[in-house]
Amino acid sequence: MPMKAVFWLVGLFAAAAALALLMGQNGATVTLFWPPYRVDMSFNLVLGGVLSLFVLIYLALRSFAALRSLPLQAKRWRALQRERAVYAGLMDALANQLAGRYVRARGAAKSAVDHVTPLMQAGHTTASHTQAWVLAHLLAAEAAHALQDQEARDAHFELALQRTSDAEAITLKEGVLLRALTWAVDNNKAATAQRWLAQMPQGVARRTATLRLKLKLTRLTQDHVAGFETARLLAKHRAFSEVASASILRKLRMAAFKDCHDAEQLRAVWRGMDRAEKHDPTLVLAIVARLQEVTAGDADASLAMVWAREWAEPVFNQYTSLPDALRAPFVRVMQGLIPAIDASWLGRVETLQREHPADPHLMFLAAQTFFHQKLWGKSHVLFQQAARSLTDDSLKAQVWYRLAQLAEERGDAPAALAAWREAAAWAVSGTNLSH
Repeated sequence: MPMKAVFWLVGLFAAAAALALLMGQNGATVTLFWPPYRVDMSFNLVLGGVLSLFVLIYLALRSFAALRSLPLQAKRWRALQRERAVYAGLMDALANQLAGRYVRARGAAKSAVDHVTPLMQAGHTTASHTQAWVLAHLLAAEAAHALQDQEARDAHFELALQRTSDAEAITLKEGVLLRALTWAVDNNKAATAQRWLAQMPQGVARRTATLRLKLKLTRLTQDHVAGFETARLLAKHRAFSEVASASILRKLRMAAFKDCHDAEQLRAVWRGMDRAEKHDPTLVLAIVARLQEVTAGDADASLAMVWAREWAEPVFNQYTSLPDALRAPFVRVMQGLIPAIDASWLGRVETLQREHPADPHLMFLAAQTFFHQKLWGKSHVLFQQAARSLTDDSLKAQVWYRLAQLAEERGDAPAALAAWREAAAWAVSGTNLSH
């Protein structure tokens, strides 16, 4: 037996003993005079009768109150049943939505709407009713979107949005706007997506889910600069792994370079890059190559050449740590800077080549530098060595092109003809010649 029951039993016996001691020897009487009658009753009987009458009246009043409250209780019971049906419909709609059963999900969501509507029309709308209304329409809209029924989706969306104007429904409104942004991005409607994004509160626009959608939107609009900033925020929020973040940021930077069509635009992008990016060989070579490309036809590209030389200097300093795949692009970029180099850079190139005499790419770069400085003897020796060591077809074609020019400069027609033939053969299998 539980201890609580034991205490109740002990208390009951104690009360009975106290009542027996108090009332057992009570000889008091109560006399009621009703002329010409007189009624004598014991005090215990009168006290018991009064208590019994009180209990009887109390029970009667409680019964009457319970009888009067039956209609209200019935109303509450019906409302409770409707609420249970609403939440059951929401759970069913969500389960079917996750399972990919969109038709069933839409039907369950509509059932939830049908059950919650009478509750809201009864004039006792609560925050939970509003939430259920919005979520039901939102689930129905989500199912309609999956079924490509845009008309039904927009209808449910508008009904859901109407109930999110209250201050208490701010979270619901954020969710509705986020779903609208998702649908617009899924349908490749950039203008619509930008309109919904503009309506987002500032706090919502910084959330990871919103930033992911914004990143997809920047891809639609080809706004790679904004896409890079968005991807950087996502990387700070750890939305991607470190490897994925680095790859995505690098690709967006590359795309931003291609979007630039003059030197000033590229310089603005360069200023927005952080220190790590300015020392990333892949990015540096890409932006310098793009700068050379956009200024190729300019009459005065000397200032752009100065910028390119400054940008490429960190890569030049870390040449020995460059992977093999980047060495050929490095010399292609650097040979475009050769016409603008001064005596100090000439010495740096020559020193680097002497420190690594077996590197064919440095042979090629040094030979090109000497050629532009009209140091024919040094360039001829290095070009011959590079022709035997290089594996890149386009660079090899340029080597034979220079050897042909040097042979013509010496007046050696047979050697020039042989070099021209080699240059043409390698040019066919590689890239076009670079003069």
